[in-house]
Amino acid sequence: MSEKATFGAGCFWGVEAAFRRIPGVISTAVGYCGGSVDNPSYKLVCTDTTGHAEVVEVEFDPTRVTYEQLLEVFWENHDPTQLNRQGPDFGSQYRSVIFCHSDAQRQTAEVSKTARQSSGKYRRPIVTAIQAALPFWRAEEYHQQYLEKRGLTSCHI
Repeated sequence: MSEKATFGAGCFWGVEAAFRRIPGVISTAVGYCGGSVDNPSYKLVCTDTTGHAEVVEVEFDPTRVTYEQLLEVFWENHDPTQLNRQGPDFGSQYRSVIFCHSDAQRQTAEVSKTARQSSGKYRRPIVTAIQAALPFWRAEEYHQQYLEKRGLTSCHI
């Protein structure tokens, strides 16, 4: 039986590509989560007025990849100390956030965040929010697997 995990780590294109490479990930979808508007568009989310974050929803087989392993991919593919920005992208839609689908995911995410903060890797505090999963709104089709469709492997600077 598969499970879902939802992560916001800046622009969703590169984050999705990172998760798609992980054995045990069944599927990914990019979209919006955490806002106050039903079925938002990319254009609306980019106004930074809806409260949504750009996120990747990951469907995974927990017998092949653990939630802890997915958290490692999340931490390694963005700077969790930047508040409402990643690289050149800024606004609350680019915030670092983990949307948990169960109490077990929340507990695991909290332990992982504490361990990361204590690791000495970061000079600044981790600002990643951890909260209960809210409705996921799938982004427009041209955003799905955006980098793959263009023959790119990442969009990191």
